[in-house]
Parts: sequence; structure tokens; C-alpha cells
Amino acid sequence: MPLAVVKSGALQGVSATPVEVEVNTGESGEPRMVLVGLPDAAVKESNDRVASAIANSGGRVPQTRTTINLAPGDIRKEGPMYDLAIALGILGATGQMLPQREGILRDFLVAGELALSGEVRPVRGGLPLAILARDSGLRGVILPEKNAKEAALAGGIEVRAVKTLDEARAFIEGRIELPNIPSPLSGGLPEEPDYGVDFAEVKGQAALRRAVEVSVAGGHNILMIGPPGSGKSMVAKRIPTIMPEPSLAEYLQILAIHSAAGMTLNEDALHFRRPFRSPHHTISDAGLLGGGVIPGPGEISLAHSGVLFMDELPEFKRGVLEVLRQPIEDGEVTISRSAGKITIPAAFMLVAAMNPCPCGY
Repeated sequence: MPLAVVKSGALQGVSATPVEVEVNTGESGEPRMVLVGLPDAAVKESNDRVASAIANSGGRVPQTRTTINLAPGDIRKEGPMYDLAIALGILGATGQMLPQREGILRDFLVAGELALSGEVRPVRGGLPLAILARDSGLRGVILPEKNAKEAALAGGIEVRAVKTLDEARAFIEGRIELPNIPSPLSGGLPEEPDYGVDFAEVKGQAALRRAVEVSVAGGHNILMIGPPGSGKSMVAKRIPTIMPEPSLAEYLQILAIHSAAGMTLNEDALHFRRPFRSPHHTISDAGLLGGGVIPGPGEISLAHSGVLFMDELPEFKRGVLEVLRQPIEDGEVTISRSAGKITIPAAFMLVAAMNPCPCGY
């Protein structure tokens, strides 16, 4: 019975862990695809997406029982990121790919969501997946086009961007050559970032400006108390502009966190700058801390190496304020769920603002 193995990865917090997609065809029994390996609902639905994508890309869907295993089986898999790997595994296991080229699949980590037409759509975690491939000694990654630029930041591996399933198969078979996406940092660190605002625009408020400058220089948190319209929010939004520019290591860690949250698919998110997060006071403790069946980053992690601004501090729920204790002390947050325990970086500068009394004045 033909067996094909394709390398992929699963997001665990803000990093990725190896996953092997094993496809076995030609089994006796009812002709259908069986997916195992702790998949969630989105992963289970990949059977229908993959079958349509293969048919619309000129391939044929196996007419025998086919077992697809996402190994290791004790890690919960979520999201549609395994579609492309499953489809390529089916094409390899059913002999629809040149046998002498199937081995190239073992050199690349593959991820991507498939449309019914065979188009490849972007997924969360392009940069963590590329870092996993580099650290695992793989040759490179095959990812959707919109994930390629952030993945190239990892450096040291090949990044091949594909638009369709047929294009991915043609590259593996050697019928076409996809360009290797160069790292945006290959020419050195980017120029000074443009935040759109500047601390130099603040006029007056000498005492507040001095307090903010001391807080930034010393890595302290700050609480601003004043009536509405006194400029608390205006000053807070400009604090990242006087913070030191992030180092390359900090920049990659910031992007890895945002990539795991699916926020780097817009190229504007790749600018070399420190984050500024301002959650509304109605946010839940899970929204601030991070959560989900497989825990992902919350607002405090998205503010890592930047500023977390909490306006109207007394309006936040007590439980929300209590969860800030560990990250403020340790610079990281540990989340325990049934799927496991995840530690996510959360070293931020806390900037809070409030009115002196309920009336505001």
C-alpha cells in the first residue's frame, strides 16, 4: 500500500512544533478519507477542501480507503494549515507525482490552506514555521505567497511561495522553478521606523514629559492621572517613538508573536517598530492574557517589547488587573489548558491612565 510523508508544523503558543502528515492509500474498505491525529473541526473539514482542490487541479481523488495521520498523535491540531501538505501527500501516495521527485518533500516544510479551486490561501504562523524548518535542518519551506515575506525573515533556509496546488506539484516535480524569496533584512536592519506620530509633537506638559522620559530610560511602568482632555492618551501613543529601536532578536520575537496571532499577513505589520496595544476596558482576562483550546497570544503578549496602554484603569475588571501580576514581574505568561502548558513572552511597559475621580474632574 503506497505511503507518502510530508513535513508540516503545529503552532504551540508563539512557536511551532514538528508534525508529519502521513498518507496511506489502497486500503480495503469503504472508499473514503479518514483523518486521525487529534484534529479539530477545521482540520477535519480539510477532507472536503482537499478533494475538491485536487479534482479542480487536474488530479484524481483516491477511490480506496485512505488514512491520513497527523503525527505525533498526542498534540492537538487546529486550523486549515495542513490542507496543502495533505493534498501533496495524497498526490504522492496515489502515484500522481514523479516518484524520483517525492523525496524532495522530505526536505521542505509545507503549510497552507486550500480553496476549492486549488488556490493556496495564507495561514497563521509563517515565521514560527520557517524558524522550525531552519532549526530542524530542513532545506526550506513551501508556503502561501502572503506568508513568504515574513517567513524569509528567519534566514538560513529557502522560502518558496506558491499560489496554487498545481504550482506546488510542478515545483516538486521539477517542471517549474519557484524563486527563493530573499530575507527583507539581507541588506541590514531597516531604517528608523515611522510611527505616524512623534513625542516631539507634545507641547507643554513639562512634568509629564519628564516623567515619561525617566520611565522609558529606566524601563519603569507609569500611571497618569488627570482630567479628560489633559493629553494622557495623546502622550501614551507617542511613547514608543522615544524607546530604543528593537534589536534584530527583539524584532523577530515581536513578529513571531504577531505571526502566531495572524497579524502579519498585511505587509504594514512588518515595519521595524515596537508594538503599541490599547485594549478596551471591557476586555476579558482571557483576551488580555491569551487563551483558546491551544493557547495563543493575548494583548499582553502582543505588546511584548513595546507598550501596553490601559486607559480608564479603574474601569477594568478586578480579575483582568490581577492577571497582570505574573507578566509584570516575570516578563512572560504561563497558560495552562487541557491541551498543555504554554509560556509566552510578555515583557512590556505598562502605561495606565485614569481620571482623579468618577466625575472626571
